[in-house]
Amino acid sequence: MGAIKLKSVEKWFDTVQVIKGVDLEVFDGEFVVFVGPSGCGKSTLLRMIGGLEDISRGSIDIDGNDVSDQPPSQRGLSMVFQSYALYPHMSVRDNMGFSLKTAGAPAAEIAAKVDAVAETLKLTDYLHRRPKELSGGQRQRVAIGRSIVREPTAFLFDEPLSNLDAALRVEMRYEISKLHQSLRATMIYVTHDQVEAMTLADRIVVLNAGTIAQVGTPRELYNTPANTFVAQFIGSPKMNLLTCETDGAGRYTLPGGRGGESEAAAAGATQLGIRAEHIVVTDAGSGACDGRVDVVEYLGSDTFLLVDCGAMGSLSVRINGDSNLQPNDQIGLQFDPARCTFFDTEGLAVSQ
Repeated sequence: MGAIKLKSVEKWFDTVQVIKGVDLEVFDGEFVVFVGPSGCGKSTLLRMIGGLEDISRGSIDIDGNDVSDQPPSQRGLSMVFQSYALYPHMSVRDNMGFSLKTAGAPAAEIAAKVDAVAETLKLTDYLHRRPKELSGGQRQRVAIGRSIVREPTAFLFDEPLSNLDAALRVEMRYEISKLHQSLRATMIYVTHDQVEAMTLADRIVVLNAGTIAQVGTPRELYNTPANTFVAQFIGSPKMNLLTCETDGAGRYTLPGGRGGESEAAAAGATQLGIRAEHIVVTDAGSGACDGRVDVVEYLGSDTFLLVDCGAMGSLSVRINGDSNLQPNDQIGLQFDPARCTFFDTEGLAVSQ
């Protein structure tokens, strides 16, 4: 079992509050990702769960037991850090089995567990090597394997891929995803990379300045952001936000007098959010607004346009990679009425 529950958890450093009353439940076997900008408190929150940081207020339960005052060694958790933290003078086998050895496990049991985990992580051929003889990805797999052999209640990952190059990050992302599918263990993973969050998570916890901005599946956060912070943090490119007025009857008006209709256009909404792929390029003079193509980014199957829409600012538009649009072309933009999201003056999502 690996259910983890946070109740009104706070963290203070002297007079500075960095975690501000977080309530969260992580279910057994779930893969939860903490994501947010630098300084939002995601690593601090993970360390509090692991017992590496004290809790100022609130409580943390693991499988129904309050572990708030227990040391890390008694929580049954295993943590994988950004730094591999391997012993350079030990072989891969000895690194992976070290925690079991210090716990007094029999040598035969240690060998069997290390062999089984090494096979899962494709490390069998490297068990005799030392860390300096391994690639960055292999070292990270050893660090993960060292955690697995302990058979913890849950795994805590603190930006484990940050030291890897782009290609290795993708490869290790696949490995961690497959590992979760095979172990079905509870995993909490911290990252600032929203691609990692979107591809790995069962649920994402978006943190902002020590509070939870929204919790949901990747699809929920992308399609139905609860506020403008999540709308612009999740997704690449970020959601376009435009100032608007609504009449309460399903119509919105943009700066310049044009606009469109959407069933979600609630009375009192002041901003319209629309994703780049939910905008259709039309002829100038038609659609919700006009703009001038400022930048064209060709990415093969897709092309991204940065469109200067005057008083409304610049909008990102995703179109087919075969498009022949060029900088300075004048175009119209039509918004998919079923994909519009509206926000109030507080930045909270509103709908009819």
